[in-house]
Amino acid sequence: MLTENTHFGPRRIGEWMKEAKSVFFIGIGGINMSSLAHLTHVASYRTGGSDRTESELTRRLENEGIEIKYRHDAENIAGYDVIVYTVAIPPENPEYAAAAAAELPLISRADYLGYLMTGYKNRIGISGMHGKSTCTTMCAQVFMEAGADPTVMSGAEMTSMNGAYRIGGTENFIFEACEYMDSFLDFNPNIAVVLNIEPEHLDYFSGIEQIKDSFVKFARIAAPQGFLVANADDEKVREVVSRARMNTITFGIHSPDAVFRAANIVRENGFCSFDLMKYDTFFCRASLSVPGVHNVYNALAAAAVADLCGIGADKIAAGLQAFTGAKRRLERVGIMKGAVIFSDYAHHPTEIRASLESLANMGTGGELICVFQPHTYSRTAALFDDFAAAFGYADRVLVTDIYAARGSEDYGVSSKKLAAAIGDKAEYMDSMEKTAAFLVNHLLPGDKVVIMGAGDIDKLIPMLDLDPAEGDLPG
Repeated sequence: MLTENTHFGPRRIGEWMKEAKSVFFIGIGGINMSSLAHLTHVASYRTGGSDRTESELTRRLENEGIEIKYRHDAENIAGYDVIVYTVAIPPENPEYAAAAAAELPLISRADYLGYLMTGYKNRIGISGMHGKSTCTTMCAQVFMEAGADPTVMSGAEMTSMNGAYRIGGTENFIFEACEYMDSFLDFNPNIAVVLNIEPEHLDYFSGIEQIKDSFVKFARIAAPQGFLVANADDEKVREVVSRARMNTITFGIHSPDAVFRAANIVRENGFCSFDLMKYDTFFCRASLSVPGVHNVYNALAAAAVADLCGIGADKIAAGLQAFTGAKRRLERVGIMKGAVIFSDYAHHPTEIRASLESLANMGTGGELICVFQPHTYSRTAALFDDFAAAFGYADRVLVTDIYAARGSEDYGVSSKKLAAAIGDKAEYMDSMEKTAAFLVNHLLPGDKVVIMGAGDIDKLIPMLDLDPAEGDLPG
């Protein structure tokens, strides 16, 4: 019988897929699983899946003709040849257990994605603790602007792709490579990008040394013919570079020896433009349409990847400027009472600081209010002091209940304790309704509100009476 730790390579999966006529996805409603289901469906397999709740993503799949059951039941897998599951699915899941008992091929999401990308010339994996989705979609925009017709698998939806995935030619496959539970070690990139490294997912990793070990393993997948594209400004990434011992292209802002470097950075209303240098020679002038210095790093990584794949400087500059962001990455979602409302996925202290700094530099003249939903008790406990110090750029912080996501142990932390640790400008909100009422009663023209977190905090948005966010920022 197959076990939850069984992994299969592309060759074995390919043998199964040659014989298979149908594929079932356990947890089909996730952003990555829904993309894989779509790719499978257009490859003419009968495709189905299950999830606990209906969503915009599942409705989109159903409209394509994909069968979805909104409960987990052993009967759901009847008639399917191959089963794909996510790491969030426990072995006691009735569909997983039934498939294992029937000795059906049980393939992890990461293994399945690794199989799908094998036929591509350039397999570009974007990794790092922060910025993966933005950098993946930014790369995709550059390649699309250059006519390079990429196939894309991202963790965030992108307006110009009308989703989180894109089916292109067989030359370029750009994908987000998540480190959680070492999933990215099941992929097979020949261009491995490492944006940054710091403590995260400490419910899985024992600490920073194990995290660095995993990134070294990920980088080495691309060796010996491939390339590592690495952030030279990040000390832990530099350690990965020295240990990986492979072809490496570095990027950075502060590192004079970086191959791709941003110089003469100009910030205007939060948005950056800069001279993109390659080996200290002017390459192009880049102007970004997404805010924040953190996006300069994403742009440098995207430029390095595009250059490796033969895209010229003028096309790279055009693609970077054309990129307007990804869903829930400082996404402007509406206007209320003259205040601008943003939605953001930040759920780690470093991400919170970067997003709030970006918003603080957008000069609308009012207060910056952050509505924050902590994501998982384990992360909140492990990084509690860092979270408490992460909201320096916000004028007010509304902390909602922790989104558990996985596991029920509270680790002795709560949103009420976090609000107290943040200080007087923070307030604990015990319901979405109370949060919405606070915003309605306190917002003034020129204020900025960011609804932040990786859980279900976006449920707050329909509770607000928002006008469309169009044109330039007010104020």
